[in-house]
Amino acid sequence: MHVVVRGEVQGVGYRYTMRMVARDAGVSGWVRNRRDGSVEAEIEGTPEQVDEVVAWMAEGPPGSHVREASVTDAAPTGSRGFDVLPTE
Repeated sequence: MHVVVRGEVQGVGYRYTMRMVARDAGVSGWVRNRRDGSVEAEIEGTPEQVDEVVAWMAEGPPGSHVREASVTDAAPTGSRGFDVLPTE
């Protein structure tokens, strides 16, 4: 899945908390800030694992305020692990 969250989502530990949530859920993929102030991620795992992480993304960590979470399908890449990437 490809997810873009908008709102107060940068400068609040969103990406690093998401990395912990993703690892705990057992998904692989990546997360990064975007220059427009949003956070973007790709998540790969079982439907249940992905749903768990997407649900967390719609809420975010304490101190964030997620206004919108856009979710679209993405082709699996077979990636391993979960990374925080540099800003796009």
